[in-house]
Amino acid sequence: MYPDVQLFIDGKWRNAAGNRSIPVLNPATEEVLATVAHASKDDLDEALAAAEKGFAVWKKVSAYDRSKLMRKAADIFRSRNEEVAKLMTLEQGKPLAEAKMEAMAAADIIDWFAEESRRAYGRVIPARGEGIYQLVVKEPVGPVAAFTPWNFPINQVVRKLSAALATGCSIIVKAPEETPASPAALIRAFADAGLPAGVANLVFGVPAEISEYLIPHPVIRKVTFTGSTPIGKHLAALAGAHMKRVTMELGGHAPAIVFDDADLDLAVKTLAGAKFRNAGQVCVSPTRFLIQEKLYAPFVEKFTAAAAALKVGNGMDGDTQMGPLAHERRVPWVEGLVADARQRGAEVHTGGERIGNKGYFYQPTVITGVGRDARMMNEEPFGPLAMIAPFTDLDEVVEEANRLPFGLASYAFTRSAKTANAIAARVESGMMTINHLGLALPEVPFGGMKDSGYGSEGGSEAIEAYLNTKFVSQAGL
Repeated sequence: MYPDVQLFIDGKWRNAAGNRSIPVLNPATEEVLATVAHASKDDLDEALAAAEKGFAVWKKVSAYDRSKLMRKAADIFRSRNEEVAKLMTLEQGKPLAEAKMEAMAAADIIDWFAEESRRAYGRVIPARGEGIYQLVVKEPVGPVAAFTPWNFPINQVVRKLSAALATGCSIIVKAPEETPASPAALIRAFADAGLPAGVANLVFGVPAEISEYLIPHPVIRKVTFTGSTPIGKHLAALAGAHMKRVTMELGGHAPAIVFDDADLDLAVKTLAGAKFRNAGQVCVSPTRFLIQEKLYAPFVEKFTAAAAALKVGNGMDGDTQMGPLAHERRVPWVEGLVADARQRGAEVHTGGERIGNKGYFYQPTVITGVGRDARMMNEEPFGPLAMIAPFTDLDEVVEEANRLPFGLASYAFTRSAKTANAIAARVESGMMTINHLGLALPEVPFGGMKDSGYGSEGGSEAIEAYLNTKFVSQAGL
């Protein structure tokens, strides 16, 4: 059911040079599922040559025809939803229902970018003299190197892949070794739709080795990365040294602000769903729950009950609501954050422990009394941890929301239009959703500010980073 995953270079699936490979584990059972090919320098050189050749072909294809091929790939991928979702659950751990949603959403993202490809308009600027045309033309930037994480194996690839292809760029995707089969299935849909050889290439291996080889290489003209802030800063600096254009979607530590006038039940239901989705391994996951004093006690009670009621188990089981952490190193990380908070006097209302000794399961955890000096209040938790704290007024909660260097996502609940406008204006984050979950649709921007990165991976803004702007001024003779 789960295949050995190969590299995809110049239109061909193949093993790595020397047949090097890496084992792929099931996080729910710790069993080896299969292997993934481990690219060498020779493999990367072939991928670079292929991307250069593919770009020369693809940039000449009209936006209309690029759009048609992309929509065909989306339809193919939709038809394989059940198969792809099972692969994702096996390798990543998330419940099968979440995996199906991610795979279906990917097809919608492809369709969105397919349409945007036909609307990458330039413009005519009125000239100062007769017989002069001043044109602004948009051209593809060139071959792209994309680096994607394991928490959303398809979602993070499809945004970068679709933006590149929509604009006429070729791409080398360095997908995650922990979760290789589902991104490979995505690339396969494009290949089966007739994408020319070399336009999309897929490699796996040691992340640092691949990034430090691809980013400085003269073939690569654009870098896009989703992952942690420290690694993102390193890669951005490396790209900057070679004047490569960069999109960075980095870590977050999202405040979730609930005011006294909010709909309590709506806030609890919405935020609990957002918090424990994918076991909290989501860059936009709410982490610091800031509740105004009147609603603080009832919110803690209701949210704790919601967390304690979640069914944790193997994502392949139909009744599972939260799967395991995605790999072994996540368990001691989460345990360390909880131990640190407990040592500083925090109270664990539910959870706070690993489940069993087989698979990387951890209880949905709710904690109060966590001081600002605790690690989990300063470092991105990236796990099923909810820290709840009270606040008194708007100024106080804005100060806490903006205290950290992160600025990716934020959440707020209030019945007051005045309060909603004020919190949206004052919180420093690239995205805010108020009274519902409204993030990450294909047609809306997706990105952060401050240490959470720059650039967008959604909406019409997403394709701009893959296009060069050229000005042409022409006078008639």
